[in-house]
Amino acid sequence: MASRPAPFAAATPGQRQALLVAAACGIGAAAIALLVLKSAAIAGGFAAAMLVLAGTVFVWSRLAPATAAESAETDWSVARTLAAASDDALAVTDRAGRLICANERYKARFGGYPTPPGLPLDGSGAADLANAGRTAWRDGSAQLDRITTRGNPLAVQIERAGEAEDMLVWRFHEAQGLDLATNVQSLIAGPTGDRLAAAGIMAALIAPDGKLLAANRVLRERSMGHEESVVVGRDFARFLSVDSTGRARFEREGAKGNPLRILQIPFLDGEDAPILVALLDEEESGQPAIGASAAAHVKSLISLLPVGLALVDRDGRFVQMNDPFVRAAQVDAAHPPLYPGDLVVREDKAAVADAIRKFANGATHSTDMAIRLKDHPDEPVALTIAGARGLGDASVLLSLKDNGEETRLKREVAQATKMQAVGQLAGGVAHDFNNILTAIIGHCDLMLMRHSPGDSDYDDIQQVKANSNRAASLTRQLLAFSRQQTLRPQVLQLPDVISEVSQLLKRLMGETVTLKVRHGRNLGPVRADPGQLEQVVVNLAVNARDAMLAKDGSGGTLTITSRAVTATDVRKLGNDILPVADYALLEIADTGVGIPPDIVGKIFEPFFTTKEVGKGTGLGLSTVYGIVKQSGGYIFADSRPGQGATFSIYFPVHTAESPAATRRAEARDKPADLWGTGTILLVEDEDMVRVVAERALTRQGYTVLTAEHGEAALELLAAGERPDLLISDVVMPTMDGPTMVRHARERYPDLPILFMSGYAEEQLRKSIDLDNVAFLPKPFSVQQLAEAARDVLAAAAPA
Repeated sequence: MASRPAPFAAATPGQRQALLVAAACGIGAAAIALLVLKSAAIAGGFAAAMLVLAGTVFVWSRLAPATAAESAETDWSVARTLAAASDDALAVTDRAGRLICANERYKARFGGYPTPPGLPLDGSGAADLANAGRTAWRDGSAQLDRITTRGNPLAVQIERAGEAEDMLVWRFHEAQGLDLATNVQSLIAGPTGDRLAAAGIMAALIAPDGKLLAANRVLRERSMGHEESVVVGRDFARFLSVDSTGRARFEREGAKGNPLRILQIPFLDGEDAPILVALLDEEESGQPAIGASAAAHVKSLISLLPVGLALVDRDGRFVQMNDPFVRAAQVDAAHPPLYPGDLVVREDKAAVADAIRKFANGATHSTDMAIRLKDHPDEPVALTIAGARGLGDASVLLSLKDNGEETRLKREVAQATKMQAVGQLAGGVAHDFNNILTAIIGHCDLMLMRHSPGDSDYDDIQQVKANSNRAASLTRQLLAFSRQQTLRPQVLQLPDVISEVSQLLKRLMGETVTLKVRHGRNLGPVRADPGQLEQVVVNLAVNARDAMLAKDGSGGTLTITSRAVTATDVRKLGNDILPVADYALLEIADTGVGIPPDIVGKIFEPFFTTKEVGKGTGLGLSTVYGIVKQSGGYIFADSRPGQGATFSIYFPVHTAESPAATRRAEARDKPADLWGTGTILLVEDEDMVRVVAERALTRQGYTVLTAEHGEAALELLAAGERPDLLISDVVMPTMDGPTMVRHARERYPDLPILFMSGYAEEQLRKSIDLDNVAFLPKPFSVQQLAEAARDVLAAAAPA
């Protein structure tokens, strides 16, 4: 539902600027008149003119209506769910700098919901964050490696997002470098460092200025003479000496000490990043070797690091991969790769091999390159390559960041945003079509009143009306996808719905498809429209039948299962989209051809179909998606090509105090006589709808007054007598229906109201804070309009 412009708005920055300019011009003119003409009267005239002009601008600025473009309300439920699943603090702002949504971690991090960049940051953090935001608007993304809030370091990533790229997504997380360095520092100084010391590995973390941040027990003993010595803050270089051959030894041990092999492990980038160093005794020093090779000694150290690291030898073969690297590269444990090029797509193999060869031959600096993994070619990842010395057979160090979870969340948010935008478009198109179909169906009804069965034109008119009703069903599917159709939800049990539709399904499936229905125990009640829920089951069943017949023509098995899913079961699923709660699950599985992986993400989009031209509209699954989402449920598709497909629909369990409800609402007895009396004020901006509604109501005996918009209707109310009923469209130019009704009820508080609209009643009631109003969904027939008018008048009549 589009937002309405406010009738009065505060002065905008442009209006305030105009006021200042007018005031400045008036003061300047008065001063010139006083200095040049020496006339106080003329100067006073200019000053008075200035006051009049400034007052005019001020009044205009206060009375000018806000002209912000109407923007459709956005369903942020999916985005908020994804944000809640993230470990980072997330916020979304729009082009005007307003905070759209933020997760709980954002609130905890900043003590509430301040709007970026106005956050409680230390030093120049707010200014740096504002500059980064402007960069993101210009370039599409920006990042800050380090800002601080209350002394806590943070890193920031900002990305432009949204269908129109009119939003910024702000992601705040722990400053990776400092957080990782702190972890490594505690590892070296703690029990992990002691285990390295027991293996003879001396480890230290050194600050950029050469000061020691941490050292394990064996290094403290070798460098200072006692393992309890304090070395933190000392210059690491002062512990070492280098002889004429370039061999390094501990200064304390002198020339007779064991030569040392110093290994620098580049686990962080940046000039201000600390350095991780491991020291090993050289094997040719005469002392027994600590292990079979230097790589064997360092293996335990690398395996402790939380970043993905791998060692490669001079021939380009893998020597070692730690667990984070295996996860990030998605390595198959049963068939590990021999070369790094085996992990990437064919187009990236040569670039990776050349870079590794360059560093294996002596290059000392590190480099970053974007690669595409073979199993996920559409998601580039960053690979860091650095030369390694003193690691035995290894000569190249690879680092790979596991950003699969982050990429997946971004993809799901983008998909949800796209589906929301397409849904808004579909809803708008359906609304316009409903107006056209209302006029067509209404005129058909009026013509049928002048013809009887057997006339030459009667059958033709009936055919036009039948086709119009078919078109109306298509618009209902569009409204279902956009979650704007009118639902009549009831509290019901899934087995009851399946039982009523099973006979229809058996006829639809034919003799070659076997239907199996299974119901679990302890299913909770759900709240949904039974008719729409039946449509969900039928649409999925028909698609399953077509998929099974397309496989080999021999049919297959369609299995419909309903069972209870508890909150504990949901936690075990680990699904980021599905909130933890109790659900009633409806599963529809087939044994057909399945859904190819490249189109699984598109199956719920409207007009997307894999059927031949003329054999499908592409609205079946989009209708299912819309009905499920509008009912508060969640739908997931799981398929393997050639092994069938399974659609899982989760409906929240209805927790009303009295869950028992009838399967169908009891129909009220309505008299057949539609004749009425009284005056009706009809307000409709579409001429074709207004004309047919006026004729239909006039034929039923009512006196009808018409208005093309809300302002014209208020003029009629002011000039004439009180009508018995006000029938109005909801969305109209100049003044919409609800605003007009509020003004009308200031004069007539008990005036009966009947709203008619192509949008859903549930959507309208969320935005209309009016009591005692009835709704008539478009398109409607002449009889439906007459029945609605009669019912509203009957309800308003005194008992």
